[in-house]
Amino acid sequence: MDRMLYLAMEGAKQTLRSQSINSNNLANVSTTGFRADLDAVKSLQVYGPGYEGRVYPSTESNGSDLSAGTLVSTGRELDFAVKDGDGWIGVQAPDGVSEAYTRAGDLRFTESGMLTNGAGHPILGNGGPIVLPPFEKLEIGADGAITILPVGQDATTMVVADRIRLVSADPGQLEKRNDGLMYTRDGINIEPDTSVRVTSGALESSNVNTVEAMVKMIELGRKFEMQVKMMKTAQDNDAASARLLQS
Repeated sequence: MDRMLYLAMEGAKQTLRSQSINSNNLANVSTTGFRADLDAVKSLQVYGPGYEGRVYPSTESNGSDLSAGTLVSTGRELDFAVKDGDGWIGVQAPDGVSEAYTRAGDLRFTESGMLTNGAGHPILGNGGPIVLPPFEKLEIGADGAITILPVGQDATTMVVADRIRLVSADPGQLEKRNDGLMYTRDGINIEPDTSVRVTSGALESSNVNTVEAMVKMIELGRKFEMQVKMMKTAQDNDAASARLLQS
């Protein structure tokens, strides 16, 4: 009875972990540039008394789905999206020192003129976070160049203020961390790639497949119910055994 109860308990525990990862994906279905998290169940050996062939399941994060999302036209001059599947936007990590990467190009400005995305991460340029002077008009070129019309200047006086740091990375180089940003596995910053192209007036949607995520949620819910029923059965069997011994 104890083994049956233990197996059912572990099964329910790992199912809840999978459900947590899947629920996080669903919660970010509308998050710009979000990459779905993947999970996998591994069989790990149980050490100690008993047969060496005894194993237990363990649900672990298995990286992220780095496939591109859909480009959605917004018409907003501060929105842009990376066209290339391996291209990424360089941003400053929350620690204020490290370089991280994202596909979220929904730009904003702070009071000091610093350029950030919708999540508040500073956008990196040629010399660090991009800070722009007051301007009347802004354009983002296909190569990431930011051209502005300074306040008070003639309409034909457009100047290149900076260039967004665009990089190209092999999926195996990157890993997603708890802050939702991508980092290089070796901690070495990726050099800018001038071949990466962007399109302005558009954003990249999340790559979460809503239908698949909903179906998976139902499947995991049923698995959890099955494990709970097994635990109840183990309890009933244990009670029946106790009654037989008492008689």
